[in-house]
Parts: sequence; C-alpha cells; structure tokens
Amino acid sequence: MKETLFGKTLEGLRSVAEAEGLPRYAAQQLARWLYDKRVDSFAAMTDLSKEARQRLGERYEVGLAAPLSVQVSADGTKKYLFPAGRGRYIETAYIPERDRHTLCVSTQVGCKMGCTFCMTGRQGFHGQLTAGEILNQVVSVPESRQLTNIVYMGMGEPLDNLEAVLQSLEILTAPWGFGWSPRRITVSTIGLLPAVQTFLEHSQAHLAISLHSPFEEERARLMPVQRKHPIRKIIDLVKQYDWHGQRRISFEYILFKGLNDTPAHVKELARLLNGLKCRINLIRFHAIPGSDLQSPSPTEVEAFRDRLRAKGIVTTIRRSRGQDIDAACGLLSTAEREKHRTTGKPDGS
Repeated sequence: MKETLFGKTLEGLRSVAEAEGLPRYAAQQLARWLYDKRVDSFAAMTDLSKEARQRLGERYEVGLAAPLSVQVSADGTKKYLFPAGRGRYIETAYIPERDRHTLCVSTQVGCKMGCTFCMTGRQGFHGQLTAGEILNQVVSVPESRQLTNIVYMGMGEPLDNLEAVLQSLEILTAPWGFGWSPRRITVSTIGLLPAVQTFLEHSQAHLAISLHSPFEEERARLMPVQRKHPIRKIIDLVKQYDWHGQRRISFEYILFKGLNDTPAHVKELARLLNGLKCRINLIRFHAIPGSDLQSPSPTEVEAFRDRLRAKGIVTTIRRSRGQDIDAACGLLSTAEREKHRTTGKPDGS
C-alpha cells in the first residue's frame, strides 16, 4: 500500500524529500501543491522534475477522496458522506449563513464516549482518522474555497484523537499550509484530561466544551465520561487561562425537555462558570431513534436563555439547521452502513 502525502507537515514532507533524494526545498514545493494548489496527482506538480514525479508516484499517493453522496436541506445545509474503510463512513456538514460558510468535520470513525443522546456513539468506535483524512473533508467538498470557518464538531471526540487533530490544525494554520487564522477554527470536546491542557498549549483555535448539565450525577447519566473526567476539573483547568483576548471558550448545552432546563440548572450553571469569560450555546435536541429524550419548545428554549442572561452569562441559541435531512450527527452514516449491511452491496470504498 502506498503512503499518503496529504496530511503531512512540512517536516514530514522534508523527510519524504530526503528519502527520495530530492533537494530540501522540494518539501516547500510539495506543500504548495498539496495545500495551496490542492492538486490530486503528482503529474500536476510541474515544478518538480519528471523523474521526481515518477519516483514519488511509485511510492506515494496524494490521498484525496471525494464524498460518496450528499444530502441537501431546503435551508442550504449539506451533509456529505465520505468513505472510511470498508462498510464505514463519516459525515461532514456544510452550513451556509449569510457571510459565514462553516464546515463541520469528523475526527473519528464512530465514537467510544457513549453519550446517551448521540447517534454516533451508538455506532461504537471503529478507528481514528488521520490528519489527512480530517483535512480531506475540507478540500474535497465543492464549497471548499468558500469556507470561512471550520468546527471540529462532527463524528468522534477530537481530543481522543489528539495527535492527528493537532497535526491537522498545524497544517490548517501554517503559512506553508492553508494559512488559516486559528480564530476561524473551533475544536469541540466533552472534556478529556490532560488532553484539554495539551490542546490549549499547542493550538490557538477556539475551544468549545460540551456541558449539557452542571450537576455531576445527571451529567454522568448523559455522558459516562463525566465519571473519569469530571466537569469541575475541566472548568478549574480552563479558568487558569486568559480568555479576555481574541481566543474564545464556549459551552455547548443541548436542552432536553424536563431534564436539564430548570431554574435550578440556571443557578448551578452560574455558580459553576462564575469568573470565567465565556458563552453558552443552547442547542435544541435533534431526536434520534430509540431515545425517550425530547426537545423543549422554542418558547421554553428562549425562557432558559433569558434566565441565563439575567445571571450575566452571554447566551445564544444555535439555529437548528438541516431539519429535513438526517440532521443529528451520525444518522446519515448509520443509515448508509445499515443499507449496505442489509443489501450486501459493496460500499464503494
């Protein structure tokens, strides 16, 4: 099997150039073709000698893969399905909003965290994506050149695949890579220690923490990871960092009707987050098969927001997108997996 070049850092490309007897500056040439020009073949790398291109082609592949299919919502949201090994798939969501074009990327095939409200978690864990497979989602959607923001909020727990995520962030933000500002990138996590600290020290991207309940036992029932990585320890850690500059920290809070939307939750959230410059993003629950959890009404969501704002917490309601397609993360890939499992048809990977 040929080694993939897409997703290698500049240092990694220097190692390739050295191994192939190419001049050291060839690494910069390769980086430009991969991340600026975004070519999908060595033949297109015209400032490399014909001999060098032939030698690279014998041992390496660029490593880009197009999406297998797309679902398009009436509101413009698109969910792309990418192959991730035989019978496995990942999802990537494109979300256009006025002057913002956001791409939500996956970092794992399935997930091992087991959150009760998440369809991806029900798939179980089937593997890590490489930095190249994470970035392939960015360059292989048709809207790639329009993107203004990237969020690591798709399938999987990003900080459970920390090395590949940090490598992909380096390539996204480096001048020899995509040259993005880290202020246009947000990484979401349920909160893993010490991975959160490592991320904060090695990346300047924004951080979003999935909270969903300020009460430990209730959060543990929703998110089993709470028992190993208590949210209070995560909060204590992030309070040690300065959030008064351009870098932001936010908390994702999915509202479940009659469960985590009471005045007691508002009071405890205010106590837990006291002294931390942050934002809470309220999210209406997207129903998934086999779950008794329900979403509160828009009026109830707005009332919860207003109570948080009265406590001095900056709070926004995330607009629900893609309601007429498989909106909840994991639904599309699960449906595709089941389709091929029942029909026995090849998956195209």
